[in-house]
Amino acid sequence: MSEDYLSGDAGDVTHPWRRAKRALGELAFEALDRAALVARRADVVARSSPRQRVLAVGVYRPGSLLPQAVNRLGSAHHEVRLAFGATDAADPALAAHTVAQHLEGGKFENLNRVLAAAAFPDFDWLLVVDDDLRLPAHFLDRFVALCQRFDLDLAQPAQSQRSHSAWRVTRRRPASLVRETRFVEIGPLTAFGRRAAAELLPFPELRFGWGLDLHWAALAAERRWRLGVVDATPVRHEAATVGSSYRTDDARAEAARFLADRPYLPAARAGDVVATHRRVDR
Repeated sequence: MSEDYLSGDAGDVTHPWRRAKRALGELAFEALDRAALVARRADVVARSSPRQRVLAVGVYRPGSLLPQAVNRLGSAHHEVRLAFGATDAADPALAAHTVAQHLEGGKFENLNRVLAAAAFPDFDWLLVVDDDLRLPAHFLDRFVALCQRFDLDLAQPAQSQRSHSAWRVTRRRPASLVRETRFVEIGPLTAFGRRAAAELLPFPELRFGWGLDLHWAALAAERRWRLGVVDATPVRHEAATVGSSYRTDDARAEAARFLADRPYLPAARAGDVVATHRRVDR
């Protein structure tokens, strides 16, 4: 099969000149967001959002950034359950939220083990969180509220301009609350609404998961689900480049096998933006 499931971009921004340029871009975007009152508009939505049951899961390695992210996953408004798995022994900072240890499978194999141990049924939102990202202040309340307000079934926060991201559509856009898209990536944070979670869980037993998000996109189109990237809550995925912890040839081979008999959105369509929402209609 043709490799039309690859983004064609490694998303590597480690070169000093590229990082400097992206850092300046971030400053410009932040200024535009302030002028457009993005944070204020997001807070207005968050204050009026109905209470939700949120399950946040992830798998972490020794030395991960997940302990720093835990506070940003809290909420005084929503009911939140954190359930993590460890590839080694539990990190003392995460012990209260660790439901499985010494996991040896791939990402989605391990996530299925964590979900089985989480014991939090009937959630409204499932957040799958990688262990190498940094979350902004007020993340969970703003993010969940905007997903709810725009009736999203699958969503992700935008990534900062300095993030290592293989899909350009996931990078933040200025003066925007939410962009409706045809595609949501498998990481570094993916949100599943109740309707999508009912059909997509448990996850396929994949080690790497390349192409899985394109398969989700095809299913979403068939079922008329709404997908979106939340620009108002950009996350930082800057610690490691995409695919740096495994052989990309193995990931490509797994994707080819997985997609051989399944529908998927061609990578060329993944960058489509259906609509950009800069304000919330009252």
